[in-house]
This record gives sequence, structure tokens and C-alpha cells, in this order.
Amino acid sequence: MLNKEEILNWNSKYDKDHPWWVAKERELGDKFRKEQQVTKDDLKEVVEWKFLNLPYKNDRLRDVEKIDDAEIRRKSHEMFSQVWENEIDRINNFRFSGVGAATISVVLTFYDPENYGVFDRHVWRELFGRESEDEYLFSTANCVKVLSELRKIAGRDGLHVRTVEKAYFKKNHDEHKKKT
Repeated sequence: MLNKEEILNWNSKYDKDHPWWVAKERELGDKFRKEQQVTKDDLKEVVEWKFLNLPYKNDRLRDVEKIDDAEIRRKSHEMFSQVWENEIDRINNFRFSGVGAATISVVLTFYDPENYGVFDRHVWRELFGRESEDEYLFSTANCVKVLSELRKIAGRDGLHVRTVEKAYFKKNHDEHKKKT
């Protein structure tokens, strides 16, 4: 488990090494908070951000293209503005074909970085170890498990959840790159 100083150090490295990610996050987060909704074009930008160098990015973009813009706007407004009994319901309300927990975590993180972090394989590995080959990692339940753990650490250190998540992502991502 990283201490506060380590978290701040890894977070700073993330910001320095990924200026486009940081700028796009700020731009979309400001827009989501102002407009209290996500458009189809916004969701495409989120997918582009989340899956930037991954081979299945274009499949995800095609999936988003098939979703009705009005439905994206309505469901995102509900996700941002309603009081939800639990995070599973909040996340599942915004599910679409091709838009799962990992992508939804990005939308929520951009909107509210104080309380949300991006659900990612690298973060999972830092918090819980290598994922099981027998189980689908990117379930809503696993997303909420990661979020819960990040919130505990953020609360312990008086940090935003996104700050903690970026640190764990960057640490695992960089260590993984060294091995390959």
C-alpha cells in the first residue's frame, strides 16, 4: 500500500508523462459538470481517451455510434443528478452495448474526481494482485470493489480518489512496461 508521499509522487509522474490525458480529462470534466450530461460525441471522446492505444478501441467507438444521443444524454443526466441507493445501480443505469463499467468509471471520474477513479487493470493489480483468468475482471461488482478501496485510501490520506487512482495506475503501468 502506498503512503501519501508516494501517492503524490506517482500522481505527479502521471500528470507529467500524460499531458494529453490530463488536458482531455479537465476539458470533459468541466463540460460534464457545467452541462450535467454527456453527449454521444462526448462518450466517443471518453472511449478514445480510455482505449487510446488498445486494439479494440475502434470496436468500442462503433458501439457508441449505434447508441441514441438523446438516451445517452438522459441516462447521464440521471447518473449525475439523482441520489442513488448504491454505486452498482448508478453504474448499471448508464450501461449500453459496448459501454461497460470501465468506460462508465471514466465518465464518473471526469465528472467527480474527488469521489471517483478510473477502473483499470493496472489499478486492480496494485490493489488486489493479478486478476483471475477464470473471472471477467471488468464487472460492475469489481468496479465498485476498486472504488471502495480507493475511497478508503483517499480518506486515510485526505486526497481525491482520482489522485490515488492515478498513482496506483502509474506505478503498475510503469513497472509493467519495465518487464516487457
